[in-house]
Amino acid sequence: MGVLNAMLTAVTGLSAQSYALENISGNIANSQTVGYKRVDTSFVDMIPESSQPRRENAGSVAAYSRLTNTLQGSLQTTGITTNLAINGGGYFVVRDNKGSASNPTFSGQDLYTRRGDFGPDANGYLVNGAGKYLIGSTPGKTAGPIQIDTKPVPAKLTSSIAYQANLPSYPKTTAADPSVPGSELLSATLAGSATISANDRTAFEDQSIPGGEVTVYDASGSPVVLQTRWAKVDSSASGGTDTWQLYYKGNETATGTGAVYAQIGSGFSFTPAGTLTSANSASIANLSVNGTTVGPVTLGFGSGQLTQYGDANGLASNVDIDQNGYATGSLSSISVSSEGQIVGNYSNGQVSTLAQVQVAHFQADDALKRMDGGTYAQTVASGSPSYGLQGSSLTSGSVETSNTDIAEEFSKMIVTQQAYSANTRVISTAQQMLQDVINVIR
Repeated sequence: MGVLNAMLTAVTGLSAQSYALENISGNIANSQTVGYKRVDTSFVDMIPESSQPRRENAGSVAAYSRLTNTLQGSLQTTGITTNLAINGGGYFVVRDNKGSASNPTFSGQDLYTRRGDFGPDANGYLVNGAGKYLIGSTPGKTAGPIQIDTKPVPAKLTSSIAYQANLPSYPKTTAADPSVPGSELLSATLAGSATISANDRTAFEDQSIPGGEVTVYDASGSPVVLQTRWAKVDSSASGGTDTWQLYYKGNETATGTGAVYAQIGSGFSFTPAGTLTSANSASIANLSVNGTTVGPVTLGFGSGQLTQYGDANGLASNVDIDQNGYATGSLSSISVSSEGQIVGNYSNGQVSTLAQVQVAHFQADDALKRMDGGTYAQTVASGSPSYGLQGSSLTSGSVETSNTDIAEEFSKMIVTQQAYSANTRVISTAQQMLQDVINVIR
């Protein structure tokens, strides 16, 4: 039966080499598939049991697939911010849509993939080119398919202003004359009033310096420009204490005795070295600018943020004014950080975290079960997934290409073809030997 066994063994060789060619074919066909992991072939000899230890029987051969999930593919830039690639180990978690595109119903089974060509569908869900929906966590919700929230950000009322500036020890106002002591100071009449009327506007502006401006917002998000001015009311050079008063322009169109400027706080005093000695904050009970009511606003200077040092220009310098309000904003773009945070950028300058991409890891990657669309399913051999980056990172605007090497696949194809041909020669030789036996009988 040796000749027959040789023929049967060669048949298993043909089957194994055919299976290897099938894997090679699949690798070449998917050489441009995003996130594809090539499938190699392992050959295992099948040795039959023998009761005679001195005589070894020839073994058949079986072919098995060997995954290469842990081998990284190259990254290809796409410029699409929702396209993601994993640097290092891990898989995107995805699910199938069992419903329709307009009314999706998602499967409860998690699948795993390296295919990261995700983009929003009509409902804002992130789905890749294979129709698999990306899973992650969103604020206030449990983990599930990521849906980009396109709702606008509501307006926020300005309630606080952070102010930083250096005031000159000698303000060069329009009325200031170095030959006239005290001419740089605000007149006692104006300094003694909490508001500046339209009748006194010109005199006040001649005796004060600009303090900068900032856009603030009312409850509806309507913007209004808040303009400030500083006026020095006392000076150590005149035997007093360096003291300033801060004003804001409340009504540009006021006339006569109507108030144009209103005082903020009760004055700000400095040491001869230029450090603030009075309170480092002030309040505006009901801020109103040109008819737009903002409401109560706190003006804070922080530690060392308001100083009085000498300045040759005689103007407020290093002015930096910030406030905490903003208008209604619409989603203008999204970005993804290397940690997998999906961030929304809004037209009003606000930034908000919309979701966190979920990344899964397995102890035995190559024991996962291959599924359609470049996905894998958990098996007993692969173990349960653990979540988190675990040293990996995400690259936005890129995808991981197939880890198939065309040149290597062609080399394997030649070897496979030669092995297949050799097995056919064994069969033809065995057939000729059997024919010779038949001829002997004749």
